[in-house]
Amino acid sequence: MKSKQRFQIELNRKDEGLLKLIQAYFGGIGYIHNVGKDCLAFRVSTLDHLVKIIDHFDKYPLITQKLADYKLFCSVVAMMRLKEHLTQEGLEKIVAIKISHNLGLSEKLQAAFPNIIPVSRPKVENKKIPHGEWLAGFVSGEGCFFVNIKKKSNLNTGFQVILSIQVSQHIRDEELLKSFVSYLGCGGYNNIKNKHGVWVASGLSDILNILIPFFLEHPIRGVKGEDFTDWCRVTELMKDKKHLTLSGLEEISEIKAGMNRDRPV
Repeated sequence: MKSKQRFQIELNRKDEGLLKLIQAYFGGIGYIHNVGKDCLAFRVSTLDHLVKIIDHFDKYPLITQKLADYKLFCSVVAMMRLKEHLTQEGLEKIVAIKISHNLGLSEKLQAAFPNIIPVSRPKVENKKIPHGEWLAGFVSGEGCFFVNIKKKSNLNTGFQVILSIQVSQHIRDEELLKSFVSYLGCGGYNNIKNKHGVWVASGLSDILNILIPFFLEHPIRGVKGEDFTDWCRVTELMKDKKHLTLSGLEEISEIKAGMNRDRPV
């Protein structure tokens, strides 16, 4: 049975250009691969190349609970560089690590190694947001800019426009998401289903006075930057009260129709 490590960043295929920039940043190592109808992944699996990835994240540490997975990943890479994975004992040690890593073992591996005791998952203390560029990068990968239009009978147009930004994570990173509130000075945290939590900010005043200036100073990258630009366009229309007119509402609806999942490739 072979042991293989891999580093991967998966994004919507609309962000192929961003994946290519990441690949270029690491000196052209790895490859970009189709992983589904709408997704591409930048993958690195050669041991010598994985060392470059590790050097980067040692210099710029992860903050979320993914740091625990990273530490386990590094321990396996170190074992493989020493060729320990070629021995039965070394392979069993790697399986014990994999049980605690990411999604754990597949059914096939569970059947092949039924008596392996998992290693303890490294503890990751609640981390703080280090700087604005980190937060912008995190939102570029994990955030969404929303324009919602809902029926509101007491308005002349019959509809209400609501803007929001959301960042969701596993509940293990609850404290990190809560720190968005204090760092940015707006929004709030809520638990949602399936062991996830979300930081949400809305309200035109906070968007105009806090969030848009922040993300103009610390730009959103990739295709999500286009969503941010459209979000800002809607904000300007709302600032001018155009969302209270039928023509303005129609313009906002057209902008919304090309955002997020509906944005053309």
